[in-house]
Amino acid sequence: MIPSMSGTGNCYDNAVCERFFRSLKHERTEYQLYLTGQQAWLDVRQYIEWFYNPKRLHSTLGCKSPQQFEREQQ
Repeated sequence: MIPSMSGTGNCYDNAVCERFFRSLKHERTEYQLYLTGQQAWLDVRQYIEWFYNPKRLHSTLGCKSPQQFEREQQ
């Protein structure tokens, strides 16, 4: 991995990461009530492992899931 450090205030440095957190909030955690940190952690992990990576299509990946895109790059 090569870190991106183009300068202060450059919103494009972390656009993919910001988009992930937006999706996580709007698709999963926004309407959930977690009583413990463990519940939150398990729910977020489930979202990533069962939906976001294997099923959710990403326009930046050519409308493929991250897992599908990764398989095709090997």
